[in-house]
Amino acid sequence: MSSLKDNRGPLVILMVNMFIAMVGIGLIIPVLPMFLKEFGASGQAMGYLVAVFALTQFIFSPLAGEISDKYGRKIPIVVGLAAFTISQLIFAVGTEMWMLYVSRLFGGVGAAFMIPPMMAYVADISTEEERGKGMGLLGACMSLGFVIGPGIGGFLAELGIRVPFYSATAIAAIATIISLLLLPETLSAEARMKAQAATKQKEGIMVQMKKSFKAPYFMLLVLVFTMTFGLANFEAIFGLYVDEKFGFTPKDISIIITIGALIGVIIQSVVVDKLLTRFGEKKVMVWTFLISAVSMLVMLLAGDFWSTLLITVVFFTATSLVRPALNTLLSKMAGNEQGFVAGMNNMYMSIGNMFGPALAGILYDINIGFPYVLGALVLLVSYGMAITWKSNAVVSAQPSPVGK
Repeated sequence: MSSLKDNRGPLVILMVNMFIAMVGIGLIIPVLPMFLKEFGASGQAMGYLVAVFALTQFIFSPLAGEISDKYGRKIPIVVGLAAFTISQLIFAVGTEMWMLYVSRLFGGVGAAFMIPPMMAYVADISTEEERGKGMGLLGACMSLGFVIGPGIGGFLAELGIRVPFYSATAIAAIATIISLLLLPETLSAEARMKAQAATKQKEGIMVQMKKSFKAPYFMLLVLVFTMTFGLANFEAIFGLYVDEKFGFTPKDISIIITIGALIGVIIQSVVVDKLLTRFGEKKVMVWTFLISAVSMLVMLLAGDFWSTLLITVVFFTATSLVRPALNTLLSKMAGNEQGFVAGMNNMYMSIGNMFGPALAGILYDINIGFPYVLGALVLLVSYGMAITWKSNAVVSAQPSPVGK
């Protein structure tokens, strides 16, 4: 069986690709308000641009997972990176609003085709014992990219409002070429032929969603949604919140997000495997949901730069630890449907990325503290669901409970 030790090169390529994808999602947040002034667009347009990315990611994620099971992991990963490159280029050169919407549509397709096959790829190159570590490393890059993206966008925008998008275009193009030339296929020809031969009538997205409702891991998919909702909710209005409450500059915001992300991801990379091994995925999941919910409420009490930074570090650390715990449990329960489950995982995540920022923006216009109250409530409900989720579901997901 393949192991992470024997596949360090491919794993590094995957981690870089995941980071690029998540940076692209977050990059737009601090730059968009100023960028849209060139188009005379409203805040509503900003919300739609964020939502349309998640919408296409939601629609195409199941298809990407299915393709990765039938034709291998490499093809959809390369296609996703190419689509993402096109997305950033269109945004960089865009002169009309419709071009920006087209850009975000391509971006959502790119993320959909990259993320599920990457998660299935990690499952292919790791033993069950290493699965937590592999998902943790991939999750670290996902978390780092998603929360550091606004920081990078804020700094690059000082060189020019379109510089962040040109930079992302160049990096994504390089990643596409590297993946095309150097990333090996992990799914055997036999497994691909078997999946193709077993093809039933193509299931629509709603049919696949309905199928996930009956799956033993459905609760985990709901928790993927709520976790993503909380993180997207926190980040979408963070810049607006601290600007209005404290008068923070874009540079202050970039520093807080970047430092918070770096510390959270370093802790995740070093500690996550040990935590999952010692306490199990469920305990890690339960406590990190609770900590993230409390930190969102405490954010309302922050009084200055340093307290805001501390709370942000705690929040990002908690959310970056809960992601690999969820991904590892889902992967263990997926069996020979790694691609399908990874696609569902990404689809539920994209729903969170749609509704989190949208509701945060609506509530922010009513009261700047309401988005954090809502986010905390959602994460507290998640904490309750994680506690009540039967532990025997975890046991049944592990067919080889050595010595237990």
